Amino acid sequence: MSPYKMSGTTVVSFSGGRTSAFMLRQVLDNNADLSDLIVTFANTGKEHPATLDFVQECSVRWGVPIVWLEFRDDERGFAIVDYETACRDGEPFEALIRKRSYLPNPVTRFCTIDLKIRVIHKYLRMVGCSTEETPVDMMTGIRADEPRRVAKIRHRKTTSESKHATMVMPLADAGVGVQDVTEFWKAEPFDLMLPTINGRTLEGNCDLCFLKGANQIYSIIASDRGEPVRKAEWWARMERTAVASSGITGNGALFRFDRPSYQQMLDYSDTQFDMFADHDEAIACFCGD
Repeated sequence: MSPYKMSGTTVVSFSGGRTSAFMLRQVLDNNADLSDLIVTFANTGKEHPATLDFVQECSVRWGVPIVWLEFRDDERGFAIVDYETACRDGEPFEALIRKRSYLPNPVTRFCTIDLKIRVIHKYLRMVGCSTEETPVDMMTGIRADEPRRVAKIRHRKTTSESKHATMVMPLADAGVGVQDVTEFWKAEPFDLMLPTINGRTLEGNCDLCFLKGANQIYSIIASDRGEPVRKAEWWARMERTAVASSGITGNGALFRFDRPSYQQMLDYSDTQFDMFADHDEAIACFCGD
């Protein structure tokens, strides 16, 4: 049976990237009855504008409803929004940082957990389709050529399976790699229009995510020079806020303590450098592609 075949209520966790959109298209093509399908997109407020455009275009072109969700620091813990009302200035992310009083980092990545995973689960519980008695299948866009991520999910399933959802990786099960995804989008009449430099996609879904390599961050900051509001200004402000609100210094006051702060990178951005020279590897994030 096709790994994209649904059996009961199924959630597609749409990150807003090409890979998860490819997965969604396969689900749509392999199921005649889509009445039990729920597609969610959790917006952090720091998604690249092209990501929001892409999510909306997938919904409209493919005729599939997508539930847009955002973190809120209130009793319910989330809000249902849409393309028009979705935050675009980091408000959900900032609200989470203020609630936590410290910043996420590569070791403690609570941003993905609180802004996306928990928000989606809270929504599912609210609509009554995710309980311990009847857990839903949650499809996530992890490919077969991402073995470490696949192994991490497999291990999680054998040790601490969620009581409310069963993680499913149909792309990995189908043997889909990045080349399959690339070829698919070459044939489509629309695509995710993220900026590129020298043929390489410069920015992922979260515009200046601290998991990106330092040279990639520098490249984005440099390409942003001259814009009325530079993306790095938000990240620098969050680091300043962490110091001002808690008095924390050192690791807790920065997204990354193994490289310069965002403000320092902004200050350095006028320095000429070879983009992507000795490019350091980004850290994989379950926000997805």
